[in-house]
Amino acid sequence: MPWGPGPPRGTAQPVRTLDDVDWAAWVPQQVATLLFVVESERILLIRKKRGLGAGKVNGPGGRLDPGETPLAAAVRETEEELCIRPTGVTEVGTLSFQFVEPDGAPGLSIHVHVFTATAYAGEPTETAEAVPLWAPLDAVPYDEMWADDRLWLPMLLAGQPFSGRFLFAGDEMLAHAFDAG
Repeated sequence: MPWGPGPPRGTAQPVRTLDDVDWAAWVPQQVATLLFVVESERILLIRKKRGLGAGKVNGPGGRLDPGETPLAAAVRETEEELCIRPTGVTEVGTLSFQFVEPDGAPGLSIHVHVFTATAYAGEPTETAEAVPLWAPLDAVPYDEMWADDRLWLPMLLAGQPFSGRFLFAGDEMLAHAFDAG
């Protein structure tokens, strides 16, 4: 059960706030990664072509394969989505997402490891998954991204570690919190 102990799906109390989720017992259905190549004046983003968040701007990333580490998955997903090999890769944060169904029942749950890279080999190339998009650091297209990105991406760009929890209904962010340290 991704959202913690309690009644079986369909009989659970509706999830409407972060406090309705037992985060201490929360087990995500998926573990995934995001990776951002950050240079002195710009950041490499993608426009997703399919899957969760299709049409939105984000960093390359995706789910871990069985037995794969988050670091290995971040590098692999970046290679698959942009045809580049990131180097100088560092984990900078984690994000926990709980989606809720229209009736308030718990839906998809994802824990994301967020990485930065200081360099890469190859040339960012459009693939079946994504279109590469360089953005100036002072003009990140937040209005084309998930609502939570505008909260934690500035922390990433400032080199500040972060850990956040988010509640979403579809594309709408209902609530969020950041954990200290």
